[in-house]
Amino acid sequence: MPTKRPLIAIVDDDEPMRDAIKGLVRSMGFDAETFSSADDFLTSPHIRRTACLVTDINMPGMSGLDLHRRLVALGRSIPTILITAFPEKNVRASALGADIVGCLTKPFGEEVLLDCIRSALALSSEGESGS
Repeated sequence: MPTKRPLIAIVDDDEPMRDAIKGLVRSMGFDAETFSSADDFLTSPHIRRTACLVTDINMPGMSGLDLHRRLVALGRSIPTILITAFPEKNVRASALGADIVGCLTKPFGEEVLLDCIRSALALSSEGESGS
């Protein structure tokens, strides 16, 4: 029986950025779904299958950090990669928890993002085998 490919969820209010990350993720053989807001992701049926979350920190409405905190509060700790065009040292320090695998400043290199995704998927599969 074929195993499902890991799903990478991309949450960013910047459509060209969402599309670029989605194309990169799919070119590496992963499934990808994009969302223009944290609320769209939270109400999607894909949340249960998400193995890695790539989210912008600065978005209208709920920020990427708030989205991550909401997921943790809901008991859905998803390995997360934060991306931002506005790096702030205090955000980076407060954001790095056990399931935050990276905090990337736009523009970032494809390999850097892919390394973070690989780390997230390793964390995700450890969580599944441990439960």
